[in-house]
Amino acid sequence: MSKKVIVRVFGGLGNQLFCYAAARRLAIVNDAELVIDHVSGFKYDYTYKRTYQLDKFNIPCRLAIPAERLEPFSRIRRAFLKRLEKKRPLKKRRYIVQDGMDFDRRILDLRVKKNVYLEGYWQSEKYFKDIEETIREDFKFNHIQGDKNFKVSGLIKNSINPVAVHFRLFDDKEGRFSPVDMQASYYQNAVKTISEKVTDTHYFLFSNKPDKAWEIFSTFNRPFTLVNHNKSENSAYLDLWLMSQCNHFIIANSTFSWWGAWLSDHRDKVVVSPGFEKKSGTGAWGFDGLLPDDWIKID
Repeated sequence: MSKKVIVRVFGGLGNQLFCYAAARRLAIVNDAELVIDHVSGFKYDYTYKRTYQLDKFNIPCRLAIPAERLEPFSRIRRAFLKRLEKKRPLKKRRYIVQDGMDFDRRILDLRVKKNVYLEGYWQSEKYFKDIEETIREDFKFNHIQGDKNFKVSGLIKNSINPVAVHFRLFDDKEGRFSPVDMQASYYQNAVKTISEKVTDTHYFLFSNKPDKAWEIFSTFNRPFTLVNHNKSENSAYLDLWLMSQCNHFIIANSTFSWWGAWLSDHRDKVVVSPGFEKKSGTGAWGFDGLLPDDWIKID
């Protein structure tokens, strides 16, 4: 292949999966090679110190060499290209940056004639729905490890209707719980919604703050298992693997649990998700295209 789609991957695991999926589709429909910039999106992440995690999956694409990452002086060169290309029509740009959070169907119609750089979160299955089976194959998990993970996997498989519940809790600047956290009332209503559609449920809780998740859910008088042994950022994919084995889902305002639900292949899965809209800042959610049409949205 003489032309390439070079995707800049960044953010947490859920966002990395979105970055890749949109770029994978763009490359396939244009008969272009997909190359992954796995460095520049993490090099200056001093706040969250996130790392590239797509190597935990069955992804067939190669990693970018330094020249494809615009090195040396990549930060300066990238900023220059962004300013320059923004003045051109989208279909003629060689460095494409996502414009806003809403689904942008123009990406589906792009025709790649030369090397193209792609940068954005692209948080909608509409960017890759027509190659869904390819994405599911690419996102099969590698490197599964740990006796505790296989034990929980066994519990999930032996449950009649396992439900994954994700609590994504954001700290504000003072270390207190953030106002963008989904409140206990959301989870209570979500459990009620699940119970109206599914019987014989057992809930599996996943959270970046498991003690708080336990405190909230223990008041609901439902059988549950708290999954809290995968504690590091680098082991997040193991929680995602466990979540994806469940039949039904209560997700947070989080792309991590979005993918946990989406990757499940249970035919009749019920997915309950937050129904609010917030298009900027921490906890951005509910923008056009984010949630599949058959997911249940509640407050």
